[in-house]
Amino acid sequence: MKAIKYLSHRIYTTWCVTWFVLPFVVTYPLQVVLLRKKRWHRYLHNVNRFWSTSALRMFLTPLQVEWRMKLNRGQRYVFTPNHSSYLDIPVVLHAIPGFINFVGKSDLCKVPLWGKVYEQLYISVDRKSATSSARSYIKSVKTLEEGRSLVIFPEGTIPKTAGKELMAFKDGPFRIAIEKQLPVVPVTMPYNQHFLPDLDGKLKVRWHPLKIVVHEPIETKGLTLEDLPQLKEQVSRIIQTELEKHNKVHVNRYSNHPQDSALSEARV
Repeated sequence: MKAIKYLSHRIYTTWCVTWFVLPFVVTYPLQVVLLRKKRWHRYLHNVNRFWSTSALRMFLTPLQVEWRMKLNRGQRYVFTPNHSSYLDIPVVLHAIPGFINFVGKSDLCKVPLWGKVYEQLYISVDRKSATSSARSYIKSVKTLEEGRSLVIFPEGTIPKTAGKELMAFKDGPFRIAIEKQLPVVPVTMPYNQHFLPDLDGKLKVRWHPLKIVVHEPIETKGLTLEDLPQLKEQVSRIIQTELEKHNKVHVNRYSNHPQDSALSEARV
């Protein structure tokens, strides 16, 4: 039985990795072409969305997208998701429509092949560098002025307590939202860390249902930078409350699921 379980784990890992890499490899020549001109970047973003959606579907796990707001396509937003897994960006790409822009750590630019695409299409930041942080802030403001919504992970990194307790939020996304008088949209992804946990470079894939909750926007019209701490706390409280609610459901519904499923956990 141990041998069968081990083999099933390896098969599921291979399956997920294959279907994550394959859509990228197939579309990479097109991505390189679309990367050449900025006016084509919108189409390149759609290629990345196709890549994310196709991979998530082939993982053979249910993904629920719950909208608690009515998206106004003509409105710019600052989306602030919790950060719990390297699966976060694909899930957001799949769920949130439009030509959105991401602010992510500079390490993403070092990923072979895709790093070049990320560096030119989205915004990278080295949070240890004041110069890099300032540059990313300027690029973020410019993005909004160009009509694109922003996705910024306010925790800045994946915490050790991912999916349970949020890290202290950075000021950046809330400062931008207040200065541009744009709505902040909290986003909760409660289960990504169960499917693909952050294990310091080790790959561990576990079959698990996925979900993303897009909360109602919080208006910032009339707010000043003096209101930033309260806004930051409000967003943190919304996401933390949602995580706690889903943790209770997880204990009742999914806690034994990984042990019961032959394809529940995989390692390489």
